[in-house]
Amino acid sequence: MTAIVDYGVGNLFSLSSSLRSLGVETVVTCQEETLRAAERIILPGVGAFGDARAKLDETGLVPVLLEEAERKPLLGICLGMQLLFDRGFEYGEHPGLGLIPGEVASLGEDLEDKTLKIPHMGWNSLEIVKDDPLFRYFKDGEYVYYVHSFYARNCWDNTLGVSQYGNVAVTGAVRRGNVWGTQFHPEKSGDAGLRLLRAFAEL
Repeated sequence: MTAIVDYGVGNLFSLSSSLRSLGVETVVTCQEETLRAAERIILPGVGAFGDARAKLDETGLVPVLLEEAERKPLLGICLGMQLLFDRGFEYGEHPGLGLIPGEVASLGEDLEDKTLKIPHMGWNSLEIVKDDPLFRYFKDGEYVYYVHSFYARNCWDNTLGVSQYGNVAVTGAVRRGNVWGTQFHPEKSGDAGLRLLRAFAEL
């Protein structure tokens, strides 16, 4: 069973629908016992870093996620991936979960070409920089769908894939131990995204 964490932020319907279309037993939950019983966990998220962290804290599930990440696959998607890092700098400085070293900073501030639109929204190709089981059915250079204004940086040792946006190599996929993250939305990335979710469901 794959458990999707429901903490009040995230497009849960499209993600759960995508997984179920692959035949993956899926449950959307905010219950500790369900997360502990699951074979793998997905942490989605949309919105601002600090607000999402506060809502996650309110559920009381942070210690559970930290413990479960030690023994089973956990995938963070979009803001869910950003929360995996040490800290985020969106409207101030906020602590992340500390599962992957690095920080989440403003993409616009790091872009040299200020005419490029923020948020970075739409399709972009993903360059695989480190082979991983998550890419079992995914080819280098395939296009995935992004919607974000902040991105993870200072995390090269754990970076699996990047997408170029102006001068910035946007961190597209990361992994450390049992913890994976994608800045893009696999559930909105067509067949390529479904194949990536299929690979995660087989971990």
